[in-house]
Amino acid sequence: MEHKAQIKKEVEDNVKHYVTKGFKIFFFIILGLAIAFLVGYIVMRLWNWLMPELFGLPMVGYWQAVGVLILAKILFGFGGGDGPGKNSKSKRRNRAHKCSTLRKDFSEWKYYDEFWEAEGEQAYNNYIARIKEENNGSTQGQ
Repeated sequence: MEHKAQIKKEVEDNVKHYVTKGFKIFFFIILGLAIAFLVGYIVMRLWNWLMPELFGLPMVGYWQAVGVLILAKILFGFGGGDGPGKNSKSKRRNRAHKCSTLRKDFSEWKYYDEFWEAEGEQAYNNYIARIKEENNGSTQGQ
């Protein structure tokens, strides 16, 4: 008898679990639809409040506002970003690793002004002259 009671309890728990899960899914679908309709309504109201007065554009209906919103999302992106699902910790680690070589070399920049005053302008002029000679030589050979 105890075995039947245990099976009955497990079945009741399973049914309760799936009913609760189904209700949550149904609730979130309804909530998502309500938010979508609300966002479309807000876009329509903002458009009709601002655009005709500022830019002389015509007023839009609800479905036109939804279309404008979808077009804007297609053209300008969906936000994306580095959310928690994008494994942002490993990206930060990789970025830090890539920049470590640059950080080591950055300490040598304190000599840049001194170099430029001593040799920089002449070295640059020599480089330009060499490039011009190479370009003239390659065009004459053709």
